[in-house]
Amino acid sequence: MLMDVFILGVKLLFPSTFLLWIILTSSFTIPVVLSKTDSRQVSALNNMYQYLKPSSKLEGWKKDGGDPCGDDSWQGIKCSGSDIIEIDLSGLGLSGSLGFQLDKLEKVTYFDVSKNNLKDNIPYQLPPRTQHLDLSGNQFSGTVPYSISQMADLKFLNLNHNKISGSLSDMFGQLTKLTEMDLSFNSISGSLPQSFRSLSSLSKLHMQNNQFTGSINVLADLPLDDLNVANNQLTGWIPDELKDIKKLETGGNSWSSGAAPPPPPGQKSKPHTGRSGKEAKSGLGAAAIIGIILGVLLLLIFIIVLFSKKRSSPSSHFLEEDRFSQRQRFTPLSSQELSSGTRGNMREDFRDSSSATEKHLQTSSSMVLKRLTSERRKSFNEKELTNPPTSNHLKSFNDKEFANPLSAKRSSSVHLAYYPLADLQNATGNFASSRLLGEGSIGRVYRAKYPDGRVLAVKKIDSSFFQDRQCTELADIASKVSKLHHPNIAEVFGYCSEQGQNMLIYEYFRNGSLHEFLHVSDDFSKPLTWNTRVRIALGAARAIEYLHEVCSPSCLHGNIKTSNILLDAELNPRLCECGLAMFHERASRNLDAGYTAPECTKPSAYTLKSDVYSFGVVMLELLTGRKPFDSSKPRLEQYLVQWASPQLHDLDALEKMADPALRGLYPPKSLSRFADVTALCVQLEPEFRPHMSEVVQALVRLVQRSSLSQREDLSASRRIDDDY
Repeated sequence: MLMDVFILGVKLLFPSTFLLWIILTSSFTIPVVLSKTDSRQVSALNNMYQYLKPSSKLEGWKKDGGDPCGDDSWQGIKCSGSDIIEIDLSGLGLSGSLGFQLDKLEKVTYFDVSKNNLKDNIPYQLPPRTQHLDLSGNQFSGTVPYSISQMADLKFLNLNHNKISGSLSDMFGQLTKLTEMDLSFNSISGSLPQSFRSLSSLSKLHMQNNQFTGSINVLADLPLDDLNVANNQLTGWIPDELKDIKKLETGGNSWSSGAAPPPPPGQKSKPHTGRSGKEAKSGLGAAAIIGIILGVLLLLIFIIVLFSKKRSSPSSHFLEEDRFSQRQRFTPLSSQELSSGTRGNMREDFRDSSSATEKHLQTSSSMVLKRLTSERRKSFNEKELTNPPTSNHLKSFNDKEFANPLSAKRSSSVHLAYYPLADLQNATGNFASSRLLGEGSIGRVYRAKYPDGRVLAVKKIDSSFFQDRQCTELADIASKVSKLHHPNIAEVFGYCSEQGQNMLIYEYFRNGSLHEFLHVSDDFSKPLTWNTRVRIALGAARAIEYLHEVCSPSCLHGNIKTSNILLDAELNPRLCECGLAMFHERASRNLDAGYTAPECTKPSAYTLKSDVYSFGVVMLELLTGRKPFDSSKPRLEQYLVQWASPQLHDLDALEKMADPALRGLYPPKSLSRFADVTALCVQLEPEFRPHMSEVVQALVRLVQRSSLSQREDLSASRRIDDDY
């Protein structure tokens, strides 16, 4: 009241002064009123516009600031209040890429950039609440990003007519609202993921003109009325449930001829809607009944044979295998890729120098895995030694699966299984020392081989972690860990908890760990090539990004190091020990010298940014070939981070720091950019370290700028026989 009286008095006594006061105060409030659009969303659009090529003209768009939901008019943008809800840039002749901040567009439900000339990988993070996503008619490469798995509201997905390759991850479990999906005219390979079964609303599916393999049985129960799977490499039979949908295209595949086999005993055959009413009501025909009877007989014979095999003592098999493992020769692996750059042109850009010399040095790096006497041992039976496979491919992969290892990982959904202790004892030779693969902070890992040829890795967790705890705790932990699904994460197949023994069962990787490739090699070994090192770093970064930013709640790893990064048949990285941070927090010996962030004075102090630091140390190992801590080095060089960090931005120093085993065969600018990302990760202050999504995007850009071709790089990776 007193303020109102004061203002009224000023107005009456000093009218001109009052008018000036109004003008001044208004001038300070105008910017606040005009700033309407959410600042994070503006930043995302600014970032996107920066990554489009200058030739891309978008009316009203800016590279810095702006207000698309206010008075500014940004082409293709539609708002609701202060939030951007639609982005429609279809057919505008855009080129370049889409940046890496699209996940900040949290209110966008419609995102369409189709019919342009956009390139590079599809951004790993996309607008998370999108219902309509159309990226078709561009030149996007890489794989389908796993972040699509988190778009629970997605109804329409169109990625057709791009250059997408690789296999589909098991990412469709939450997309129950998806009604239309078009993946046609790409180079996607591998089998159809089992999570397709969860697409309960899918009515239209186009996958023609790709390289899909295997059967389409996973589609049988979907409510499809438009299905096109033509021109792939599909096999098996077309399920009866699909034969009468309105639009069906299946030509150009290798379908099996003749009648489909009967369903397994005890499983009823679903009636085909195309049958006559009389046939549908008549139940099983004579042929079906005979087929079921034969199936039961075959099953009984199989059970009898299997039981007889189990009755025979397996110990002799494993003793024989362990005996021959002592004199087994090394198993070499070759990795071939194009790599340019020499010491003479260290300061030249890789692309510029290659255009000047028009010369690529084709370097075949055959990496020989050294026999480990204390840290890790591999053993194979006599048959494997005396009769090496005639194929260059691993025995566990067929030719098509070898070219697409991520799709060959499983032919069906992973179901957490219980492994009896007695079976694991038989499969590991009673946990013989010759089966020891390695020992980490929470236990030992053994190689388990079954008579039927299956090979698994058994992580035997130290019993001290389960003192005064219920044995069922491991079942709960295993169940949670088994839900982590990512192409760069080692899968958990099952567990065992008996007689005080607690074990997790993982998939087995014959190539071992990144630590072995970098630090445990003999005089005849050649190193991982530069392209392969960058690809390993990117894959591992994607795995950590998934744990940190895709999982909800975020999943701390807590023990990132090269010995926990396994390599599959084609040197793709698989991060292991994911979801086991609760053990690492209780393991005082987890503080491995060299990997631990400076703020972590104890394991419980670990944070997501501590994971970023540890990953930075892994990158330093890839760059220098040195261990995180090496007591054999001079005192000032023993700790890798302390020695390397001050030199990461010095080109002359980088040349000297680079792993000598590379022999200068790397693009100089690629090395420099890799060092820049590494420097960000190993900063002393946690708040200054980047998020893993930023690390991923930086590595993606590094790959793109260096023109690294993953397809060319992978195609030459193969095993060769022991006798060569």
